[in-house]
Amino acid sequence: MYAVIVTGGKQYRVSEGTVLKIEKLEAEEGANVEFDKVLLIANGDKVNLGAPHIAGAKVVGTVQGHGKTDKVTIVKFRRRKHYLRQGTHRQHYTEIKVTSIAG
Repeated sequence: MYAVIVTGGKQYRVSEGTVLKIEKLEAEEGANVEFDKVLLIANGDKVNLGAPHIAGAKVVGTVQGHGKTDKVTIVKFRRRKHYLRQGTHRQHYTEIKVTSIAG
């Protein structure tokens, strides 16, 4: 059984026990988080597809922790124009373990 959820402007395919890194949520470590924007739930050959979301469906997960991704280098460069800007970025994330899919 798996589901497709939307959070942080991105879509994720999850099943029970899946650990994933999503955009940072304001939740304490160990807290339960519910995702009610469920696009699809599949159980074997039976597929329930929402338009755009499935009413009453939810995915529950537990917050494992928070962190930052690896550093990414950003370079803006225009040749022959004497223009160079360099910077870095580290995105914050929340690590979630999916505990149940209902719908």
